[in-house]
Amino acid sequence: PAMSSPFLYTVGEMRPSHQLPLLGLLLFSLIPSQLCQICEVSKENCSYLNPLVNTMVNSNYTKGIQSANILLTLRLVGIQNQRLEQQLTQQIQEDTNRRESEITSGELALVILALGACKNLDEEFIRDAHLVSKLGEKFKAEIENMETHSGNPLTNYYQLSLALLTLCLSDGSYSITNVILYFTPENKNYYFGGQFSVDTGAMAVLALTCVKRSIEKEKIEADKKDLNKTNVYITSLVNKILSAKHDGLFGNIFSTGESMQALFVSSNYYKNEGNCQETLHTVLYNISQGAFHLPIAAAQILPALMGKTYLDVNKDCSSVCSPVKFNISTDKPVTVTPIISPSYISVNYSVQINETFNSTKVTVRKGSVFLDVMKAAQKQNEAAFRFKMEDSPWGPYIISVQDIRANNNDRTYWELLSNGQPLSQGAGSYVVKNGEYLEVRWSKY
Repeated sequence: PAMSSPFLYTVGEMRPSHQLPLLGLLLFSLIPSQLCQICEVSKENCSYLNPLVNTMVNSNYTKGIQSANILLTLRLVGIQNQRLEQQLTQQIQEDTNRRESEITSGELALVILALGACKNLDEEFIRDAHLVSKLGEKFKAEIENMETHSGNPLTNYYQLSLALLTLCLSDGSYSITNVILYFTPENKNYYFGGQFSVDTGAMAVLALTCVKRSIEKEKIEADKKDLNKTNVYITSLVNKILSAKHDGLFGNIFSTGESMQALFVSSNYYKNEGNCQETLHTVLYNISQGAFHLPIAAAQILPALMGKTYLDVNKDCSSVCSPVKFNISTDKPVTVTPIISPSYISVNYSVQINETFNSTKVTVRKGSVFLDVMKAAQKQNEAAFRFKMEDSPWGPYIISVQDIRANNNDRTYWELLSNGQPLSQGAGSYVVKNGEYLEVRWSKY
């Protein structure tokens, strides 16, 4: 599901049924970057991005992993907010020190990218804490787990790709033999519930493009065969991303930002001006509809809209919209208490574990989310509907139902469905409707 973190499991696909109204003629710019093309919002349209920036700037950050995503984006696109940068940096460093043993490969990779982005003084912390060599060890542990657990990494391929990208950008240690062996596009870890995971593929393209450039610059030892295979992998993954395109999106709205980055560095897709206009039109419409209300969602889409990719982290960072073009508001929204008493709706809820099926009907307030339904069902019958969750940057993530836990090594997870269809939003985001049939299903990916 899309509104859940790729750090926990990978993104599914959402096919919006609505027709997008025209925003009017969008001005866009196409600027050559090496042999490929980028697609960014023009200076005249920077104001369309204000909701994304304000979402990031005005949110409360308590978790280092979320802080790393935000800090990386702020730096990459050249938004200067010294107070927030200092707050995020402190949180990241404290969180990294506190959770050193349990931090995952993808989390540590994000920390390194965020702290090291755009040539700043935080590079000292990366060096003094030996973060790059620690990431190299975690990457190695992922590979070793694949060798002993039927090809399954400790986390998932999104994190593995992010770790490889960061090691490559930071001159860390990784084996080109393992890259060629495990990043082949046919690998099962690119797929989730039978579908190609677009954001995972996009992150792999970014990582493999970095590896390719390192081979070409002779920064790592590899032969021509390795370079050729890397090129083949990139081309194949790009084709899979392009085959998931609809209405200007790739996979869904939440995987589109990283897909755009992947296309910027590896294809000529945006040489076609119509393709750029279609993507910008759809994404800017979704921004206007509040689709990126979570800070991490805003942080993942913004770099691409400003023509940036994660491969730019070692450069001096700026963009057409920064820093004066943004109207950053620090006003907190006013909460108005409704005078009218809330109305209620009735929904059907079930838990399916293999052939076992428990169902009930619950009443919740109109405007409730999936998680509210789960809590109401648990109150009715704890034995049948008890569950546990963890907070993630994408909201609550269901880790167990009836004490059965999701497990990476077994490729198992708890899938959320509505009327039999997998949801593209998480339990804390999906607003339920009257009469709907909701289900939590024990599934394999």
